[in-house]
Amino acid sequence: MVAERDRLFALLEDALVAHLGVTVGGGGDGGPGHPLVLPTAYAVRRDGPDAGGTLYLHGSTGAGWLRAALAADVCVTVTEVDGLVLARSAFHHSMNYRSAVVIGRARLVDDPAERADALDRIVDHIVPGRSATLRASTRKELAATAVLALSLHEASLKERAGGPIDDPEDVVGDVWAGHLPLRRVADAPVRAADSHADLPVDVRARAEALA
Repeated sequence: MVAERDRLFALLEDALVAHLGVTVGGGGDGGPGHPLVLPTAYAVRRDGPDAGGTLYLHGSTGAGWLRAALAADVCVTVTEVDGLVLARSAFHHSMNYRSAVVIGRARLVDDPAERADALDRIVDHIVPGRSATLRASTRKELAATAVLALSLHEASLKERAGGPIDDPEDVVGDVWAGHLPLRRVADAPVRAADSHADLPVDVRARAEALA
């Protein structure tokens, strides 16, 4: 559905952290390996180049999970908690949330142009417009940085909003019920001790948007 895909992309563009699930270990010693879930910075590109759009994940070329992420399907989740749902019974307590699940085979981005674009998108996902203000990455930095791409074709969205859904017999009681909305808020930017530049427009705008 178009509406659901729009909500999916809205979540991916709003959230800040993705969790990448891979299976590591096993192989040579005959063991089955074990699951590993890692937080990572990311960016999303609605127009591909992968089917259904592309999710870019940031990593280190020296990370042990990188080979595992390329050898088998991975699962990436992105979740935002929007509220606490407080019901009249423990059973019906919940959370309001938006959650995306992406499953597929990741590819290593090795094309220089796509890689540069992906890295700029990852930085700009944190603070829109910031990549244009930074110095160019060095060869050493690029050699230490890995970018994975994952198709959004096999992506799904699950979400909940609103108050609790209590059993009819509980509604007549005197226990308070409702929900507690939550939102992400940023404090004022804190200058680094060795920074001599004025607060840039991009950082100021990001802080104001999250105030």
